[in-house]
Amino acid sequence: MSTGAALQYSRSAGRQQRLAIDPVIVATVFGLLLVGLVMVTSASLTVSERNAVAPFFYFERQFLSVILGCTIGAAVLAVPIAFWKRFAPYLLVASFALLVLVLVPGIGHEVNGSTRWIRIGPLNFQPSELARWLLVTYIAVFAVRHQTELRSSAQGFWKPLAVLVAAAALLLAEPDFGAAVVLCVTGTAVLFVAGARMRDFLVVCGIGAAGVATLAVISPYRLKRILAFLDPWSDPFDSGFQLTQSLIAVGRGEWFGVGLGSSIQKLFYLPEAHTDFVFAVLAEEFGLLGVLVVVAAFLVLMLRSLRLARIAADAGMPLHACLAAGFGVWIGMQAFLNIGVNMGLLPTKGLTLPLLSYGRSSMIVTLAWIGMLLRVHHEVVASGKSAIPPEGRAK
Repeated sequence: MSTGAALQYSRSAGRQQRLAIDPVIVATVFGLLLVGLVMVTSASLTVSERNAVAPFFYFERQFLSVILGCTIGAAVLAVPIAFWKRFAPYLLVASFALLVLVLVPGIGHEVNGSTRWIRIGPLNFQPSELARWLLVTYIAVFAVRHQTELRSSAQGFWKPLAVLVAAAALLLAEPDFGAAVVLCVTGTAVLFVAGARMRDFLVVCGIGAAGVATLAVISPYRLKRILAFLDPWSDPFDSGFQLTQSLIAVGRGEWFGVGLGSSIQKLFYLPEAHTDFVFAVLAEEFGLLGVLVVVAAFLVLMLRSLRLARIAADAGMPLHACLAAGFGVWIGMQAFLNIGVNMGLLPTKGLTLPLLSYGRSSMIVTLAWIGMLLRVHHEVVASGKSAIPPEGRAK
């Protein structure tokens, strides 16, 4: 569906509505994008020099990803939520097609021992980023359509959960343990918001925790990561190298940091400084003050999304509530995991920090998802049933 067609579709049900944008979400997102561009530039200068490319090579690619992501996000903002509800089965098919396609020999591209990318000309695309968004959207639609069954029987809960487990199995085959955990937690949270019974929810949480522990123990490389996380200083030049270098960066930052561009750890000491460990570079250059600002921004974005979910539920718009809650849980979960890894609180998982880390697939999909969140806000305000004041409306 084109943007023009989507706008026409949204107007056909009644009088033309002015666009209602949440200024807090928009301001927070653009603030994080600005910080991300600055930190990717700072953290990647040495990598660019080593790879014999232009000094601002990664900045330029990240900036283009931001522009493309904002454009796609604006297009998604124009698409009514009813469109996603109507085409939900196709979202499921597309998600699994992407997750299977990356595992096909000759199509999937391996980097650092993981087959997570599909190479399209000079570009690397990570299908799991798009698949996770589409899957969470499908789960939300399914849960609302079968809300009575979800609230009254275990079968109504296990059906969508089986979809999440199957998708997680494909992610583990790449392997992408962190993405599988984030998908399962986000999808289960959406089912809970849709009305899943507490006892079913608690049973799944227990099974999930046991499953994660089992996977970690039976897989040698995952067990090695966990042991390294518990005591990285026991082997600081091998299994504990990434974490020890990250902790050194965080420690050097102290209260106010060493200054923008003055990080030492990004000079080939800290691996993946502009991707998975950009937060450690930020902590080194801007100190505790910079860390608190970024954490507060993610907290605002998460809480604002969950607030929107509650308001949508009170307005009798359960699908909108599930979609907003899904985004809030996802952004909070992924940010918590990435920051936890950088701070030495969690084992390394290879997850990017949304809106900050270098990663074109992640950036574009995240901004597209934010476009959907803003659409949820608009439709909740336009319904006239919510307590949200009509601030931020544009003609």
